[in-house]
This record gives sequence, structure tokens and C-alpha cells, in this order.
Amino acid sequence: MGTADVYRISDSLDDSTLEVLATRLESRGKNPRFMAMMNDYFDAMKIETAAAVLDLGCGTGVAARTIARRKGFGGHITGIDVSPYLVGAATRLAAEEGLAGAIEFRTGDSQRLDLPDASFDAAIAHTLVSHVQDPVAVLRELARIVKPGGTVGIFDGDYASLTFGSDDPAKGRADDEAIIEGIVTNPRVMRQMPRWLRDVGLELTASFSYVLAEIGKADFWASLIQSFPRVLPTAGTMTQSDAQAFVDSMLQRSAQGVFFGACNYYGYVATRR
Repeated sequence: MGTADVYRISDSLDDSTLEVLATRLESRGKNPRFMAMMNDYFDAMKIETAAAVLDLGCGTGVAARTIARRKGFGGHITGIDVSPYLVGAATRLAAEEGLAGAIEFRTGDSQRLDLPDASFDAAIAHTLVSHVQDPVAVLRELARIVKPGGTVGIFDGDYASLTFGSDDPAKGRADDEAIIEGIVTNPRVMRQMPRWLRDVGLELTASFSYVLAEIGKADFWASLIQSFPRVLPTAGTMTQSDAQAFVDSMLQRSAQGVFFGACNYYGYVATRR
């Protein structure tokens, strides 16, 4: 029996599934369009000026390593993730890139942090809030641990908009719904973010919106699609054979130049009052 949204339960998955997730996170993090979206809100935060940065839900450490490499950054980054496996991968990858001195990764619950009040100059939740049971609890924790005047960056997909092209619209809709349920807990969370930021004592100072669509060939979406035969049966939203058939169909469409895949993404920057 599946549990849906494998990313939410990354602390209880088997290593082979976690390796699939880690591969997807790293592939996504190297995509130029994804990197550009990440750096837009880092620029708005002036994150390279922060002495102490928290990367909440750090995964394999893509965002933390990006911050550590930014020109002028001389601070220290703490990355926290619920999955010991992903924390281990993040630690190894940072060391391989010569960044171990600037980043410390550890396990922890983003909804209940064992961190003192006002202990960070900046904090980010990069593709985290769509996966947690209580996004507002995460925002409260971010508002608590950032110093007055400090900045918070939230970035995630509006996964209710995630869709892939299909020759059969009815089946396409059913496939989209199975995919969304299998990889996301809160597909509309970014639509609620402006109000929630205010409610926890954060003032919205910048926002960014994007449509990441690939038409003809799959690139950004290819690694996500290729994760489905492992991820969706684990989530319980699609059988192994159905997931493989979906992958084969999407890769064939890409090879033929008739692929379509798209999702909206949003970034928010807020300041603690």
C-alpha cells in the first residue's frame, strides 16, 4: 500500500528509491532554467552578504552549494533535511566540490527545529513547502530563527498546474493527477503563500513567477519522468507497468519532437519585521 508523495517520507524509503530521488534532485539542480530561477531570489535576498544561512529541506544540497559558490559569500550554511540518506549525499557532494568548510548538513524536522531564535541572517525553503504536512509550521519556524530584518526565501512549484501532453485528454488528466499525488503533498501551496507570510510576521518584499514549459523535446522534465517507474508505485498512485508505459510514451514523444510538459513555479522573498 502506497502513501503518496514520496518526497514527504524520504526518511523512511529504501536506499534504491532514495538514490532515484537524489538523481532527480541533482539533475534538476544542474538545469540552466532551474538554476536561473533559484538565483533570481538569491539575488533579491542579497544572500551572499549573510553570515549565517539556513537551507531548510536541503535534500542533496543543491541550493546550499549554489550559495556557497556565489561571488562574495564568506558565511556559513546549515542544511537540514528529514532524510539521513539525503543528508549523507549532501555532505559527500559538498566535500567533492571543496565546500565542506562552508556548509554543515544535519537531519531534522523542518516543522519543529532544534535551533535558537534569531540565529540566522537568511533562510531558504527551496522546494520544501509543497512536501510537508504543515507548511505554516515551517513558515513559523523560518520567521522564528531569522533575525529581525533578516530575509526568508521560499521557492516551489505550483504543482496543480503540472501537466504533460497526451493524445487522449481524459487519460492525460488521470495521469497528471496520479503524478501530482505521487510526488506532492500541497500542490496549491504557493497560491496561499502571500497571506501566510504575513500571518507569521514576514513582510513580502519580492516575488517571481515562471512557466517552465518544454515543447517538442524533454530536457528538464526528462529526469522527473524517468523516476516514475520507481516513485509512483512506491507512492501507490500508479502501477509499475502503467508508470513504465507513461515513461515510454513521453520519451517517444520527445524523440519525435512532439513532447509537451509544463508547470508554474514561484519564488517569494520576505523580511522578518
